Amino acid sequence: MSTVQISNAKAYEHGMVPSTLEHRLQELGDIPANRVLQHPPPGTATLDDLMRVNVTSQHLCELVDGTLVEKAMGYKQSVVAVAISTILRLFVSKNKLGLISGADGFFRLHSTTRGPDVAFVHRDRFPHGKLPIDSYPSIAPNLVVEVLSEGNTRGEMNRKRLEYIHAGVQLIWMVDLANRTVAIYCSSSSFRLVGEEDLINGEDVLPGFECKVQDFFVDLDQIEAQ
Repeated sequence: MSTVQISNAKAYEHGMVPSTLEHRLQELGDIPANRVLQHPPPGTATLDDLMRVNVTSQHLCELVDGTLVEKAMGYKQSVVAVAISTILRLFVSKNKLGLISGADGFFRLHSTTRGPDVAFVHRDRFPHGKLPIDSYPSIAPNLVVEVLSEGNTRGEMNRKRLEYIHAGVQLIWMVDLANRTVAIYCSSSSFRLVGEEDLINGEDVLPGFECKVQDFFVDLDQIEAQ
């Protein structure tokens, strides 16, 4: 996470919240105002509020610096996320490496609680090798996958990426449906872009894993080809 964002997180902890909604939206990554819940007031939401909203609301939210923010989601994005999670799960389960979770699997990071579209947690990251009892555990996944939606902003995804890396995530895949590409991040400062004819692998996080990027979109192609 950048120095500015770390300073912002500390400011939130001490009650020094932005004075205007415009300022808060900028801090959240220039997201549209309609994705920010006003109850409880931005800057005052707690983990209990997040859990309550995610049970009662039609949309999933994340907790960002005391603010409830609706996840930008879509049907196509969900289909691709399920395809990716299925591909990963087959490999992870076969090799008994850990667990794969979906968009409703939330992780408490530093100043945020995020629900990546897909996440892999190696068995070594579970305390004492056991499943956590918390619904939203304080665990950083080894791999996270974010399937970009129309409602996502560049600033929002940059912030998410920095948060993930700062929390200890080793590998990030940012999947762009429009261009059918995947941006692969192993650090906050550099990435590698692969297209649908390319192979994607698990790097040091999932040694031996490899598949075509095209496999992420095969379910969409089956319908669109008809």
